[in-house]
Amino acid sequence: MAIVNTTVPITAESCDQMIQQIVKAYPFCRTEILTRTAFQRPVRTLVIGTGPRKVIYSAAHHANEWITSLVLLKFAEELAEAIQNGGTVFDRSAQEISDTATIYMVPMVDPDGVDLVVGAITEGNIQYDLARRLAQDYPTIPFPDGWKANLLGVDLNLNYPAGWLQAREIKFSQGFTTPGPRDYVGRAPLNQFETQALAGYTEFIDPALVLAYHSQGKEIYWSFQDYEVPGARELGEEFARVSGYTLTEPAFNSSFAGYKDWFIQQFRKPGYTIEVGRGVNPLPIEQFDEIYRDNLGILVTAATGLTPMENA
Repeated sequence: MAIVNTTVPITAESCDQMIQQIVKAYPFCRTEILTRTAFQRPVRTLVIGTGPRKVIYSAAHHANEWITSLVLLKFAEELAEAIQNGGTVFDRSAQEISDTATIYMVPMVDPDGVDLVVGAITEGNIQYDLARRLAQDYPTIPFPDGWKANLLGVDLNLNYPAGWLQAREIKFSQGFTTPGPRDYVGRAPLNQFETQALAGYTEFIDPALVLAYHSQGKEIYWSFQDYEVPGARELGEEFARVSGYTLTEPAFNSSFAGYKDWFIQQFRKPGYTIEVGRGVNPLPIEQFDEIYRDNLGILVTAATGLTPMENA
């Protein structure tokens, strides 16, 4: 029986439980609590594989993009089961994937925000009331469905030190000047528990590549400003080929202070934002199977690299 339930929206609690169940069922997987949020929900890792090529996959930086958490958890369970049973994933030997790469996953970067959007935090709860007060300054944004931020009202994917001042200028000019449902950059870069922890984890792991999962648009963003990253476009083109997504560059007003932006700037290595599915966030759970099929090739290819030489 599958551990990861992909038929209902995920919560912070169910994410935490599914990670621990995967580790219990497949002892070669491992987990740790990376940090706790301002409201004490754990941000947990899930690590699989023993290979020298280190990669980091993150999901749900944005609360109403919670469906991306399920993508990583489903992949982890499928890969772990295939390793145990000598099977394949995306026509690649699971054991070879494990021997090639160590995959570090952070399936839910924003558990506080996710719980608000999916209804795990209900009206009358002090956290709900806090969020609703912040949302009142932005009446055109649906509440809680339009919520992307953490519960302190900071958009976590605008809180990294990669053109943060530029992002602040852009978002302030658009009216996002105070904590709220989306697009508030925070008082300083990396001033949130979640972003501080993920940045520190990334520096510690020093991965060959990062994937940051978001929704929606069926697009892959691969660049940051004019930084030249050898092999980044070629790998991105392969991601596009195996997924059917479009390899592109984000609009100028959305191209600063994100996790993959910071990674490219800091490490000069490939970083990608994957925008899954299509529609209005939060995407319906009915899209999950299609999203997962589209992204399985990206998840495997990111782990193995394009050529055997790249794995060295």
